[in-house]
Formats: sequence, C-alpha cells, structure tokens
Amino acid sequence: MNKLKIVGAGPGDVELITIKGQKALQEADVIIYAGSLVNPELLTWNKRGAEIHNSAKMTLEEVLEVIENGISKDKNVVRLHTGDPSLYGAIQEQMDALERKNIEFEIVPGVSSFLASAAAIQREFTLPDVSQTVICTRIEGRTPVPETEKLSELAKHRASMAIFLSVHMIENVVNELLKGYDLETPIAVIQKASWPEQKIVKGTLSNISEKVKEANITKTAQILVGDFIDCEYSKSKLYDRSFTHEYRKGR
Repeated sequence: MNKLKIVGAGPGDVELITIKGQKALQEADVIIYAGSLVNPELLTWNKRGAEIHNSAKMTLEEVLEVIENGISKDKNVVRLHTGDPSLYGAIQEQMDALERKNIEFEIVPGVSSFLASAAAIQREFTLPDVSQTVICTRIEGRTPVPETEKLSELAKHRASMAIFLSVHMIENVVNELLKGYDLETPIAVIQKASWPEQKIVKGTLSNISEKVKEANITKTAQILVGDFIDCEYSKSKLYDRSFTHEYRKGR
C-alpha cells in the first residue's frame, strides 16, 4: 500500500519547492492542497486525471476521508501544505489520526516563508555579536499562545524574530514588541514573499504600523524584527585567516 506524502510547497515561487516535492506532485493521483496559500501554478504539474481537492473548504474529517479513500485504492496521495508543513501546518492532528488508521506517511519538508522573507530583504538572521537565535512565533488571536510565549515575553530576548499570521494586528504586535525591543529597532513586513506580487515594507517599531496601513497589507505577510535587519556586526570566525579549524590552519 502506498504512503501518504505530506509535502511542503514552499513560500510561493514554484521553483522553491524541493525536487522531491515536485516529483511527488507529478506522480500524485490525489492532491489535497491548502488552497488559501499554495500557489495554484504548482497544480499544473499533476498528471492527467489527477483528483484535486482544496482543503480551504474542508474539515479535518473530510481531508482524512479523501486520504483514506485514496490510499485504500493504492493511489498516490499528496497532502500539499504551504511553506514547510511543520510550521503552523496543523499536521500533527492529521498524523495522529493517520496513525490510528494505520496509514503510513512521510513528510517532504519545504522552504518556509520566514526564510523566503529573509532572502527577500537580503539579510542574515544570525549575525556574530548581534543575534545567534531566531524565534518563530505569532501574536495571540483566536488561537491562544502559552503565557511564557507571549510576544512581550519573547521580545525580552531581543533575538532575531519572525512573526507569522499577525500582520492584521500590527499595532498590537508593535505594542507587545516594545516591551522588549527599543523604539528604533528595525522591522520589515514582507507580503507574499517570493511571489511575483511580493511587497516589502521596512521601518522601525516607531513607524511600521503606519507604513503597513499605507501599503494596505492585511494578510499573507511575514513580520521580521531585530537588529539583524540594519546593524554593525563582527565577521565570521569561520573564514577569518587567523582562525584555525578542522579544515584550515590559521595564519
């Protein structure tokens, strides 16, 4: 019996899906895709006659039913998620249900939107003497977050931060971040990173709310915040001519 393949579609640009993910799509008899976020151009790779379902209109039970029906008929079934499935993909509940049904699956990771967003603004999250930590999080909305993971608590670390699913509450985001970061901390909002219609807004915590409103960005955006966006930094030891390591003797 075939395994279900849970595939990360990447952030939007169809060339940013992995080769393994592309192959899974091309071989799929059944595709269930996250229609609210996955680039529909990816579905042009499916083979003729493939059965396609938009999970934006489906419940968990309906998704599982399609998977079970396809696998029971020994079809190649792909569950296509945006970005990387392990981040805000709601896949654990699917995997737990599949295990109860004795349906085997594998996960094909993908490029997350927070990585595509860093690429869009051409910055590195982990700069020496600036930040060696990246926090991926979201502000509390209809989905609660643990008390210890409130944005105001995480901001106290002053690490590089990628904030998902929160741009519609940008003023609240800024207010929470200011409990840890300075008013002039740089921040960038990237809407639809890697898509042709990608939009980038940069500023500081003092003015980003106004800029985001002027740009009419209300959804499908990543918020990146931290000094890594605009700062002085030390060069890496790895390529320092005086630094000795396993592959090179310093001089």
